Amino acid sequence: MKIQPTQLPKISDPRGNLSFFEDFRQIPFKIRRVHWIYDVPGGAERGGVAYERTEEFIIAMSGSFDVVVDNGKERQVIQLNRSYMGVYVPKGMWRAIENFSTNSIAVIATSSHYDPNEGIRDYDTFLQVADSLVNDAAKLQDIQYPIIKGKYNVYDCNIIELDKHHSDRRGNISVVENGDTVPFDVKRMYYLYDVPGGVSRGGHAHKELSQFIIAASGSFTVTLDDGRVKRAYTLNRPYQGLLVKPGVWRNLDDFSSGSVCLVLASEKYDESDYIREYDEFLEYRRTR
Repeated sequence: MKIQPTQLPKISDPRGNLSFFEDFRQIPFKIRRVHWIYDVPGGAERGGVAYERTEEFIIAMSGSFDVVVDNGKERQVIQLNRSYMGVYVPKGMWRAIENFSTNSIAVIATSSHYDPNEGIRDYDTFLQVADSLVNDAAKLQDIQYPIIKGKYNVYDCNIIELDKHHSDRRGNISVVENGDTVPFDVKRMYYLYDVPGGVSRGGHAHKELSQFIIAASGSFTVTLDDGRVKRAYTLNRPYQGLLVKPGVWRNLDDFSSGSVCLVLASEKYDESDYIREYDEFLEYRRTR
């Protein structure tokens, strides 16, 4: 067994770096759920589970930690400590996350919704079924959710409070699930990091794409503009996110030191969906 970390695209910019992944491109499955683990006390371990049908992709969005992967015969430890590196964990493998550094954030994208009855959480039980686990794995059915379309304004965009699953010993988890937490199907995830103080990012709108923006670490301000009204939101909690509808201009600024902006998007990258010039955006709003 040899699992290699995956290097994601890293778009370097003097205004801060951007990395991303999309389903069936950088990762070999359709994203149905994203959750992140934060505020983990030193020495704590998270995970310790094997899934029959769920694939995972794990990133150290901030700090560092070790991903332990075990197929019942071999055990491998992969250290993640770069924001543009991740590890794919196939279904049927035992995995745990440990050795969290201070202020680390582990982001995990999964191929299925959460099912409390699916995971095997006892290692001895896992060893008894390890050989047959992958072969007997059930195939996931493709789930489709409606695409959000229409002419929206800033009042259609809102803060969504996420559940914060807290543990004094093991840190916190917040979760986004397709079609439930957010009203779209996540097909792309990207994040901004190493953003220098005083710079702005964003400054564009989308024709069809919806976004959910989270301050996974630190804080920043999102200013929304529908051509008539502007509204500014300060994001500074990893368990809150801002839902941004199509056709709304958005700009990000006031990044604090060490901030990480996590964005979940309803569509894969398509340059034709972007509106990057503000005058063009105003004309688009007038003619819709």
